[in-house]
Amino acid sequence: MYPIDLTGKTALVFGVANHRSIAWEIAKILDDAGAQIILSYQNERIFNSVESLSKKLNQPSRLIECDVSEDSKIEKAMDEIAAAGNIDVIVHSIAFAEKDDLGGPFVDVSKTGFVTALTISAYSLISIARYGSRHMGSNGGSIISMTYQASTRVFPGYNVMGTAKAALENEVKQIASDLGHMNIRANAISAGPLDTLSSRVISGYRDMKNIHKEKSPMNRNITVEEVSKTALFLASDMSSGITGEIIHVDTGYNIMGI
Repeated sequence: MYPIDLTGKTALVFGVANHRSIAWEIAKILDDAGAQIILSYQNERIFNSVESLSKKLNQPSRLIECDVSEDSKIEKAMDEIAAAGNIDVIVHSIAFAEKDDLGGPFVDVSKTGFVTALTISAYSLISIARYGSRHMGSNGGSIISMTYQASTRVFPGYNVMGTAKAALENEVKQIASDLGHMNIRANAISAGPLDTLSSRVISGYRDMKNIHKEKSPMNRNITVEEVSKTALFLASDMSSGITGEIIHVDTGYNIMGI
């Protein structure tokens, strides 16, 4: 248990697909802090996996289907959730690109692949913020997204996902500006390489992880717990004056020039 109390808060978490998901680790730590957890799942294909995980939480959680590729489904999901009360925290941990677009020359990405990656990985945050902010109460709330340093530098193999993360980070700043008057904060966590099912399809991921460990000031890779603890901080009132920020949790790798 961490010394942050989220009792009475409701946290909506997007991106839980399996037990290796960063979103799942964040959901667990928010649950440990007392938050009521709502897990979004894409479709029936992964419902059983998400439902099974939800039973491991300390307190009963809700599951809601939401395909973020369609605005109407996001709006419907938010309205259904709000029928039971306000939303205090939204975690956006969603990213997708076609496997063929996560390797080889970036200039070979197709228009369809580009649009798919940007729609799911970046535009979805705008739509979630639009409809979710309508159901955050007078005390406001916190929107947290996940990014990676490939937004500003080239990581061979990350390709179009780097472009999507660049868009996402700019969105975080603009959303923070738009919603600040409602006391809604928007921030992103830029995490170092983590072993997830998604990361394993990235060409060159093992090299990314090894170089990170070698070059970072702390000479190690990060842990998923370090990311989830940062999310817990951003979800709490302890971060009440922080918005529009990209917070690096990468053992200092981002500061290095070589």
